[in-house]
Amino acid sequence: MYHLLRSLIFRASPERAHNATIALLRLAGAVPPIGAALRALFRPGATAPAGTSADGLRPLPAPEVRVFGLTFANPVGLAAGYDKDGLGWRGLATLGFGHIEIGTVTPRPQTGNAGTRVFRLVEDQAIINRMGFPNRGAAFVARRLQGPRPAGLILGVNIGKNKTTPLADATQDYLTLIRTFAPLADYLTINISSPNTPGLRSLQGRQALAELLPPLVAERQAQRRQLGRRIPLLVKLAPDLTSDELDDALEVILTTGLDGVVLSNTSYSREGLRSPAGTESGGLSGAPIRKRNTAIVRAVVQRTGGVLPVVASGGVMRPEDAAEKLEAGAALIQLFTGLIYAGPTLVRDVLAHNWSYIPRSSPLHEQPAWVPEAA
Repeated sequence: MYHLLRSLIFRASPERAHNATIALLRLAGAVPPIGAALRALFRPGATAPAGTSADGLRPLPAPEVRVFGLTFANPVGLAAGYDKDGLGWRGLATLGFGHIEIGTVTPRPQTGNAGTRVFRLVEDQAIINRMGFPNRGAAFVARRLQGPRPAGLILGVNIGKNKTTPLADATQDYLTLIRTFAPLADYLTINISSPNTPGLRSLQGRQALAELLPPLVAERQAQRRQLGRRIPLLVKLAPDLTSDELDDALEVILTTGLDGVVLSNTSYSREGLRSPAGTESGGLSGAPIRKRNTAIVRAVVQRTGGVLPVVASGGVMRPEDAAEKLEAGAALIQLFTGLIYAGPTLVRDVLAHNWSYIPRSSPLHEQPAWVPEAA
């Protein structure tokens, strides 16, 4: 059904279509009967199993994941960027996500970059965006996150600096956001890898990262003492780092004591694109970055000995793509562009996939021995 609707949706501009979708999801989250109907429609049991386990029995269900000190109902999450202002997350939860990451949120409202800033690359099953962190600001989003939460849902908030904040003052923006959202979120992700905020990716360098992270970890510790619970702190990295740059970033992340990494943001790469829109500037997401993303997931798992949990976000368009990320060692996966091309049933299809293939060494079976701070 979605493939029939998609032709109509794609007649609208990407931003207009997305805003309409968020409005519908907001309604679904606010009207209980609609939410209940969506949960019934999109539960994994509503579709036939995608395969059988090695012994010919029914496929294993999507497992719980215990990572960052949290228990996720399943490994499938929604990446940041989809619900920037926290408007539709309660409706999105009815699709079956184990976690949803709100944002990117900045301390002050900002409109983002001007002009047309999202492009569909239909031939490539991809998106290019140069949004620039448009959002209504921390105070607005904080209000949207208050109140009841769907049972079992893990809620993350992705935080970034304002475009007008000098890089030298970026730490203060992130500190403000940690103080705002630590009481409201289950975990926080530090976004230093968007290609659409000038200079932001320079914060991934060894020296810049070594200056940025310690104050944020100290504030996280202060919030933990105040709230009486851990607040996992993750970093979102770019997929375009060189091998040496990745090693530098991982060394600082490990020594500073962060809880994990989200891999990865959108890419500068344009390799192999067929669509005329492939020449547009901005970050590329979707099918063309699947292999690149899996490679960086595997590299980080290998270079850290599997002790640093990884959230794989990049190129998950089919259940088989999710399997690829998890087999590479990711603890969790996140969807975004796949929802645009495959539709909301992608969540259900991934959850209904055969999970018997996951290796016993995967974080899905055994939580990594990663303790970044004292119990």
